[in-house]
Amino acid sequence: MIAFQKPDVENFFQTFGIETFAVSPDESQIVFSTNLNGKYNLWAMDLPNTFPYPLGFYNQNCSEITYDKNGQFILAVIDHDGDENGQIYALPPAGGDLKPIRKQDNVRHMTLKTSDDGKRLYYTSNKDDQTFLKAYCYDLETGEEEIILHGADSATYLSAMSPDEKTFIYSKHFANTYTLAWAKHEGKDVLLTPETEEQHTVSGTVFVSDTELYLLTNYEADFSYLAKFSLETKEFTKVVEVEEQDFTELHYDKSSGSLYIVSEQGVRDHLFQVMLEDESIKEVDFPASVIEGFCLSEAGNLYVNARSATRPSNLYQRKNGEWQSLTQYGVPGVHEEELIEPDVLTYPSFDGLEIEAQFFRAKEEVSNGHVILWPHGGPQAAERATFRSLFQFLVHRGYSIFAPNFRGSTGYGLAFSKMVEGDWGHGPRLDNVSGLEYLIEQGFAERDRILLMGGSYGGYMALLLHGRHAEYFKAVVDIFGPCNLFSFIDSVPEHWKPLMKQWVGDTVEDKEKLTEDSPIEYLEQMTKPMLVIQGAKDPRVVKAESDQIVEALKDKGREVEYLVLEDEGHGFSKKENEIHVYRKVLAFFDQFID
Repeated sequence: MIAFQKPDVENFFQTFGIETFAVSPDESQIVFSTNLNGKYNLWAMDLPNTFPYPLGFYNQNCSEITYDKNGQFILAVIDHDGDENGQIYALPPAGGDLKPIRKQDNVRHMTLKTSDDGKRLYYTSNKDDQTFLKAYCYDLETGEEEIILHGADSATYLSAMSPDEKTFIYSKHFANTYTLAWAKHEGKDVLLTPETEEQHTVSGTVFVSDTELYLLTNYEADFSYLAKFSLETKEFTKVVEVEEQDFTELHYDKSSGSLYIVSEQGVRDHLFQVMLEDESIKEVDFPASVIEGFCLSEAGNLYVNARSATRPSNLYQRKNGEWQSLTQYGVPGVHEEELIEPDVLTYPSFDGLEIEAQFFRAKEEVSNGHVILWPHGGPQAAERATFRSLFQFLVHRGYSIFAPNFRGSTGYGLAFSKMVEGDWGHGPRLDNVSGLEYLIEQGFAERDRILLMGGSYGGYMALLLHGRHAEYFKAVVDIFGPCNLFSFIDSVPEHWKPLMKQWVGDTVEDKEKLTEDSPIEYLEQMTKPMLVIQGAKDPRVVKAESDQIVEALKDKGREVEYLVLEDEGHGFSKKENEIHVYRKVLAFFDQFID
């Protein structure tokens, strides 16, 4: 009998991802950005066949894909080595060389929309206004372009346009918890939610006719709901809500006269269908935990990019009420049932606030007794019930992982999400500490067997927890985390800067608070071994942030390893880099196992 070696962490390294996708108007082809060859490229499948083939080898991230309405060409927004400066390219559905459509060095293009006749492209860009942005209409036949929206007061994005292309919906992003939407209609700017001093958001808009539209908003509510607005009467009407669920994504199905809504509730998503005729709502099952991309065909078929804690991103089609998995991504050589589903825990924080968390518990036969605290990024985001190969291979190697959704996380209401604004380093920090104490009290963790790792805001929190609560941790990993809130505020992309005062703080008015919450202020207390990882082209948390903390700690003789990825930004776009980082993390933590 042939004996096979059990899968090891190398299998987890070879898990593929899906960034974004689109479906052709006739549903004969689906195109998606995936890293099957180790770097992200556009691949396609000719439905109903599900064998993928490459459209080209550009080896770069793609943030948006759309077909023209006649299926004659594909438009894609592609950046360079994670710099997030997306350029607009076109290519034929059969693949080939990328043809630049809108391309300019050091600027970004986004929110692509095409006219029904395929002749006009609408998009948002920072090319003429780095701070407030503008929206454009580009004639694909003549090459002529006009500005249709001038940003002001905050970053301004084109959100939707009416079928007759005479009315445009645009949103102003004042803060992550304060986004308003207007219609530019008949020469006037019409606010879509009633006037109020209370901050709220509008997170989705769709036209069902030239004058009637639906939107998602939390106007006068803690959780977002479905509302409608008439451009003729200027009437705003609340339509439907689901208790303690945030409606986050909205799509119109003309074929059935209905709307599909994605909602967020804690660590999981839900999917609903609302019939416009009677405004009835029903939940639609889907074969995963979180939806990360959604496409609705003219025939009313659904396509989603979705994943769960034990299954990576896959594309699914719902046709005639049945779901089919179009891709079969998983961990090579490892059955899904062998992976770890997290326990969802709740615990009281220092002030009594209830915090939800996921606990990935290593199996008893492999457990090394160590728990890794993972503060998530964002911070106005959440750790969802989604697959991370980083988590699963660490659990496979015996580490348990604790991932709390501290105050400021999304999916728990507007008020909860606002709790991090102007307080990056107090409440969320103590939520994490309270979580550790809860684990210890419950017997899930031992006080001298805790490790710490986070990325982005989670990297910031890892640095701050190290500086203020080093006694909890044996070692710390920081992945592109800010260390100095003053330099961070000054170095973010220009279109972020109008929201920094509410989000993080004002460098003059809040100097004392920002100083208190900057990890760089706690160098004396940072005594544990550290691994710092940084992308050289990161536009969000620039390399200078990691340089600061590494140089300062080395000057004090501290043990710090520093890994800089020269061809990456705020994440890992290349499989070889991701594997290199994950091996480094594993080797680093393994040093501290008894």
